[in-house]
Amino acid sequence: MKARLVAVGERAPSWVAEGFAEYRKRLSHWLPLDLVEIEPGLRGKGRDPARATADEGARVLAALPKSAQIVALDGRGRQHSSEQLAQRLEHWRAGGRDLAFLIGGPEGHAPEVLARADEQWSLGPLTLPHMLVRLVLAEQLYRAAALLANHPYHRA
Repeated sequence: MKARLVAVGERAPSWVAEGFAEYRKRLSHWLPLDLVEIEPGLRGKGRDPARATADEGARVLAALPKSAQIVALDGRGRQHSSEQLAQRLEHWRAGGRDLAFLIGGPEGHAPEVLARADEQWSLGPLTLPHMLVRLVLAEQLYRAAALLANHPYHRA
């Protein structure tokens, strides 16, 4: 099983890119994780943010692997403890499909993206910068995989 992170936004700050790369490397033998960056829609004075979100959504949908289990990160989604996320990962593995995790733009996901998602996952009630979500996602996937492998990383 492989995973793909499809994230709106390009050129993460170096500290995010380095942290993401570290957890991606750690995950590589348990859950290879690929990053696909999606160009943000045009925003600014006189521009329609709904149009920008729709444009992003079309590009996100085009980047999805065929027949993957789609998990949209969204503040209205279901929250998981680290142990619950490990159980979800085990469930996804049993399903035998690749995974795709989606991070939207400033206004969130286009309605078509949420409709396509198999489930929605919330990292909690805090509002996080979308670039930081990449790093948190990679770390939490690593933690979940480590839990399943009885690796000592998780010491809660």
